[in-house]
Amino acid sequence: MTWMALAVMAVILCASLWKCHQATDSERHVRYVGMMNLAAEKIAKTIQGMEMNAMNEFDEVEKHLDTPESVIAALESKTSLNPEVRGYFAAFEPNFFPQEGQWFEPYVVHVDTSAFEVRMVGSARHNYHKSDWYIRAKKSNESFWSDPYYYYDGTDISGHYTTFVKPVYDSNGKLACVCGADMTFEWLSKELDRIDKEISDDDLLNQYKKSNEDFYTVVINDDGSCIAHPEGKKVTLTSEEVVSNLSKKKSGIIDVTVNGIPSTVYYGPIKHVDWFVAIVVER
Repeated sequence: MTWMALAVMAVILCASLWKCHQATDSERHVRYVGMMNLAAEKIAKTIQGMEMNAMNEFDEVEKHLDTPESVIAALESKTSLNPEVRGYFAAFEPNFFPQEGQWFEPYVVHVDTSAFEVRMVGSARHNYHKSDWYIRAKKSNESFWSDPYYYYDGTDISGHYTTFVKPVYDSNGKLACVCGADMTFEWLSKELDRIDKEISDDDLLNQYKKSNEDFYTVVINDDGSCIAHPEGKKVTLTSEEVVSNLSKKKSGIIDVTVNGIPSTVYYGPIKHVDWFVAIVVER
């Protein structure tokens, strides 16, 4: 009877420990989903603020379509209000201003933290009329964020960018130009650092964290490629299931090996853009 009782007690203890383990895993799962949603919300809020600032700039251009000089003055008027924007441009339809010819694209660009200058970047070499963002703006009649890209022209403005784009129309409802706000991904990297620090300092979110468990936040594009990440921790998600979920703007979880470390990745969409936030949990 004694051995029987001990066996029963052992079974009960193992079952209790298993249930406790499952409950802890469930709590950790809820924790990381919550972290993912929180990060997505914070990034979306920052992006929305950038959109509003850019829209103010574009509205100024729309009000000043009388002359090339008035357009440039409108672009300059609010440039200093958003330090995260590398430059604002207005890319006009061919011969909108006959004296400016086929390519008229004034670009107001920051040359340091406080100063900016006007450059004319439209040309046969930079035929923006054939650019994906210009064609998409003409077809959609809506504002949007471009896919991330690398721009190179041999000058100091070369780099990795995304652009918030909006078509602008004249008083007759005819397309005048496509306006854009160019942003490098420095602001997003800083935002991820800030979010990770806030989460790490939150006792409630860290209640069920394992002692040997670490995490970090990245942003991925809708094709699974990595847009922004901590130094040395680039994450690319290529499985068919993940890519399918990304195309449908669906959240998900996947176990992968990242830089040689077994990890669980929680990912979900960010509002206003075709990007996803991902919490990478190293196990």
